[in-house]
Amino acid sequence: MKNTTVIMMSALALCAASGVAIAGGDAAAGKAKAATCAGCHGAAGVSAVPMYPNLAGQKAQYLAKQLKDFKSGARKDPTMSAMAAPLSDADMENLAAFFAAQSCK
Repeated sequence: MKNTTVIMMSALALCAASGVAIAGGDAAAGKAKAATCAGCHGAAGVSAVPMYPNLAGQKAQYLAKQLKDFKSGARKDPTMSAMAAPLSDADMENLAAFFAAQSCK
């Protein structure tokens, strides 16, 4: 039991030190914001168009990172960069929480 506690505390410290988000956003707030995503990614994050990726069921940390990368220019796509530009960090975390909670089916 003691080893498990030490391992868990070490993992949490490593995540905190590396800037990995442990706590998620507000999925309800993300749902309200997700209307602008629905045209390409579907209302629940399941796209009807093969060229647009499904967002439903993806890990929240991954989704938030991608949005932040589009906003910063670290990841380049003219459409997504424009969509991410007005989003706050909280908006991105909330959208990520919403889509992560959706079923990919």
